[in-house]
Amino acid sequence: MGIIKATFSAMGGGLADQWLEVLEADDMGGTTLFTKGVKVRKNDKRNSNKKGTEDYISDGSIIHVYPNQFMILVEGGKIVDFTAEEGYYKVDNTTAPSLFAGGFGASIKESFSRIKYGGVPSTAQKVYFINLQEIKGIKFGTRNPISYFDSFYNAELFLRAHGTYSIKITDPIKFYTEVVPKNADRVDITAINEQYLNEFLEALGAAINSMSADGIRVSYVVSKSRELSRYMQNELDADWKDLRGMEVLSVGLGGLSYDDKSREMIDMRNQGAMLGDASIREGYVQGAVARGMEAAGSNPNGAAQAFMGMGMGMNAGGGFVGAASASNQQQMERDRAATAAAAPAGGWTCACGHVNTGKFCSECGSPKPAAASGSWTCACGATCTGKFCPDCGSPRPAAEWFCTDCGAKNPATAKFCGDCGKRR
Repeated sequence: MGIIKATFSAMGGGLADQWLEVLEADDMGGTTLFTKGVKVRKNDKRNSNKKGTEDYISDGSIIHVYPNQFMILVEGGKIVDFTAEEGYYKVDNTTAPSLFAGGFGASIKESFSRIKYGGVPSTAQKVYFINLQEIKGIKFGTRNPISYFDSFYNAELFLRAHGTYSIKITDPIKFYTEVVPKNADRVDITAINEQYLNEFLEALGAAINSMSADGIRVSYVVSKSRELSRYMQNELDADWKDLRGMEVLSVGLGGLSYDDKSREMIDMRNQGAMLGDASIREGYVQGAVARGMEAAGSNPNGAAQAFMGMGMGMNAGGGFVGAASASNQQQMERDRAATAAAAPAGGWTCACGHVNTGKFCSECGSPKPAAASGSWTCACGATCTGKFCPDCGSPRPAAEWFCTDCGAKNPATAKFCGDCGKRR
């Protein structure tokens, strides 16, 4: 029993008259993996095969195969022929299997050779179709937190993940023999997902651990869906692709969430990083003083008593506040000096803090601010308007002058023109 390509010019109603039966895939939705073939217009009055035996395909019947469908012809539970090419095929019980492999090439024939038809006759003949489209939108969510060591935070964090993933059948014959339940006429991903979801979540944990080992920051994981898909494919290849003929095509993370202890550690680390900036520390100190004065003014026991208590507190802690503020100011001066020293000649500092030499900031793209009227550029790179540089304190250099007789340029300290001797 086999199939051969059917070519004819008569279509539509003429097809039903010419062939005993016409079969195509049953309803195949977006989550359908596998379905049986059904007769087209089974009860049409022009169909001459009114008494056909169930589960028996008449010799000469036509099978429709549409794009992204893999058709298998089964007799006695064994695959006797298949095609991965769209078109019309005629069932011919006198021919050997033709095996239209399509884009699958030799790999699908190799799978067929391992389970090929053993010559056992049977009246149970069926046509099945396997969906070759990407099966999308399969939801997942981790039941337990996944550990993730982040070298940036230098801590073991625990997170939960949720989202969707998609699969694609890459070896239909292997999928049919290993995944499709016996005597099943239809398989939907929702019906078999429990087993594979458990395996997927196990592989997801291993994949996320691999991203941790590769030094990817935990906050970047959500934006690394493509890389995560590659990690997942590596983790599941042995179990899914090699044994079951399907593979994970893409993974879309809907979001990550941390457990309470991990969130506390991240917040603490971020606060420490912010307070490492002297200007932020100084703002925090000044804000604390302002909040204290505001609280004193609204004290229900009376503002005078509150400010008296505040004065006593400031006398006791004023030394600390003053020392902290002075330390912050010194650090800010050192930071400005370091920035000025690192600035190239003719450079300028953008509002974002990046030092540039061109007309636009290479970090944020902002244009170089126009020089104010009467401004001058210090050797440290700062643009100044007064007599002294506000960044490094250097005095404004004396201006050169031009002789009104000969036009020669002379140093600012010269009292006579070096070319013609005219007095300045």
